[in-house]
Amino acid sequence: MFKNDNKTAASYYEHTRNFKIDAPKLQQDIKANVVIIGGGLTGCSTALHLASSGVDVAVVESRHFGWGASGRSGGQIINGFSVGQDVLEKLVGMDSAKELWDHSVQSVEYTRQLIQTYNIDCDLTMGYLHVGVKQRQAKELEQWAERLSSAYNYPVMAYHNKSELAEFLGSDRYQGGVSDPGSGHLHPLNYCLGISKAAKDAGAKLFQNSAVVKVESSATGKVVYCGNGTIRCDQVVYGCNAYLASFNRSGLAPKISNKIMPVGTYIIATEPLPEEVALGLISNRAAIADINFVLDYYRLSADNRMLFGGRVSYSTLEPLKLTQSLYNRMLRVFPQLQGVKIDFSWGGYVAITRNRAPHIGQMDDRSWFAHGYSGHGMALTGYMGKLLAQAILGDREGIACFEKVPHKTFPGGKVLRIPALVAAMGYYKLKDYF
Repeated sequence: MFKNDNKTAASYYEHTRNFKIDAPKLQQDIKANVVIIGGGLTGCSTALHLASSGVDVAVVESRHFGWGASGRSGGQIINGFSVGQDVLEKLVGMDSAKELWDHSVQSVEYTRQLIQTYNIDCDLTMGYLHVGVKQRQAKELEQWAERLSSAYNYPVMAYHNKSELAEFLGSDRYQGGVSDPGSGHLHPLNYCLGISKAAKDAGAKLFQNSAVVKVESSATGKVVYCGNGTIRCDQVVYGCNAYLASFNRSGLAPKISNKIMPVGTYIIATEPLPEEVALGLISNRAAIADINFVLDYYRLSADNRMLFGGRVSYSTLEPLKLTQSLYNRMLRVFPQLQGVKIDFSWGGYVAITRNRAPHIGQMDDRSWFAHGYSGHGMALTGYMGKLLAQAILGDREGIACFEKVPHKTFPGGKVLRIPALVAAMGYYKLKDYF
């Protein structure tokens, strides 16, 4: 029943990708106005907007485009952030918290615009459901929806009690939930590849299998070294997200890499289900997530597979018996899937910040970055590419409120950062049981 248990394999998204980006390995010395490190959504969206404005831009990716979280995530496009609005209100004040919320709403709409503009075939489906396992969580969700309506002018969410949830969710695990028609889900790899192709068509130079080993300052700008080639440029954008963090790129951008940590998250995909079975699980085909600290998130694919994600690894080590564990978690939600075959099991890393707010800004007068979306990046990444491009071109208005959010370094230094995080997260996991 289980394939590749204990070893994450090629994802369902790789199996159903529309095409591959034709990009060479960098094997010469070239020049560009801007070099973007990272071939995910942040990097490719930034490249798209810069190239469309006539900027000579190059993107260098250590593997292939869409290899990281941008191409293997749960695929949810969600309003809001991993950090709650109440926390943002304390960090930046009410006015800026409202502005940040509006940006998150705009990021989802902007994702839809990009898909339409560039005719990206990525199974976009609108509809999202936040659910609570416990009664107190259901009450929290109801109050949250009311707060967003009254204070943030977002009245579209609707609360559903346990019996109402049964109308479109074939599970009795939850005590209540909030639906959000303004959020949704998509095929993340095909979306990322679509943005990558649009950037290439706009004139961006794309290089893959070209890992950056160091970035140095020169008298006239920056020099990006990629092993077999270099790029001299005026500006550098770091769009590496979790792969900038210390466990993988300890020598690259230490001023900002210590503000994020890599967290592993994992997904299984069942065999295709008969449509009547699939719609018996989620009749409106919405994406769903509970609000536990270690949460379950899931949705139906376009070909009626159940894509079920959960488990996390703060140690960067893959959990033991991963596929079996996720399968058991899926059966807690949908016991009627007992015996269904699991065709794919995979995982990857997202970058979290200490406060779970995205970290965006300028490191020095020639270096920019955007990362730390903390699991809410599928819509924000493309949108941040637009805002970063605008800032590089001289308009900082878009990123200004994100730069107001304070970010602290993870404690423990290179040696103890991960053990310290593992210990701290144990406390929050325990809260899920009470």
